[in-house]
Amino acid sequence: MTAGAVEPDAAPVAVRPTVRVGAPTERRNPISVDLDLMSTRDVLAVINEADRRVPAAVAAVGDRIAESVDLAVTALRSGGRVHYFGAGTSGRLGVLDAAELAPTFNSPRHWFCAHLAGGPEAVWRAVEDAEDDDTRGATEATDCVRRGDVVVGLTASGRTPYVLGALAASRAEGASTVLLCAYPDAPAARSVDVFIGLDTGPEVVAGSTRMKAGTAQKIVLNSFSTAVMVRLGRVYSNLMIDMVATNAKLRGRMLSILVEATGCAEDRARQSLDEADGDLKTALVSLVSGVEVTVARAALARSADQVRGALALLAS
Repeated sequence: MTAGAVEPDAAPVAVRPTVRVGAPTERRNPISVDLDLMSTRDVLAVINEADRRVPAAVAAVGDRIAESVDLAVTALRSGGRVHYFGAGTSGRLGVLDAAELAPTFNSPRHWFCAHLAGGPEAVWRAVEDAEDDDTRGATEATDCVRRGDVVVGLTASGRTPYVLGALAASRAEGASTVLLCAYPDAPAARSVDVFIGLDTGPEVVAGSTRMKAGTAQKIVLNSFSTAVMVRLGRVYSNLMIDMVATNAKLRGRMLSILVEATGCAEDRARQSLDEADGDLKTALVSLVSGVEVTVARAALARSADQVRGALALLAS
């Protein structure tokens, strides 16, 4: 055998991690240093074990998320908008969150605007140097952000130039700024109104922020935008009442929501929905208050389309 050769059945040598300073997501995770030597089941177990850290990381920043929600609600009630500026996985999660709000809550499309470093093409592939362009981020923000808006910067590392450029320009325009990242000690925390620094630690695959850092960011975005919709009256109890019924499944869901919310028979709910020309809120107010559809519609108009407000108005 040639000197220095390894016998076929010799045990592979595991590599030990070295400690590096920088964003936590870029460090090596001690529980996964032998990842490529593990069985498939063990690889999945390690990933699952790492993911267990995510809920606690999100819970730890609950107060900061609440501050962001209140800023966004105030902005939207005053005619402003919410902007997501992000790059890579973080930016794609922003695009996804903004895209889901209109079909889920029938929110105006201009309420949540997603901006991704590299543009739409970057949804599918990395665009070279796009996230390193702070000038581009600043220019895009200056072009669309106005005083009274809320701008949420999305970056796992907390230092992406495109995102930081957009945040700085947005603040100069008079917008409120939020930074959501997976680096609790990010220096940029001092330059925004609300800092949400998730402590998710090193990734199972070093630097792969599509893993638990991305999972945590998605949970925060889901929580943030859903809470905004709840505060804006687009949920009654815990039921979606502003959904867009674009297919048979969703039309059936509208009917079941009406039955759940009012306790009436399905035939009565269907009749009220027909009388309201398919408008779930009008049918709901009519059934709960016992008034005609025309009266329910007028009450909603007088209460800024808020079901609770319309019901209180009719009860007074």
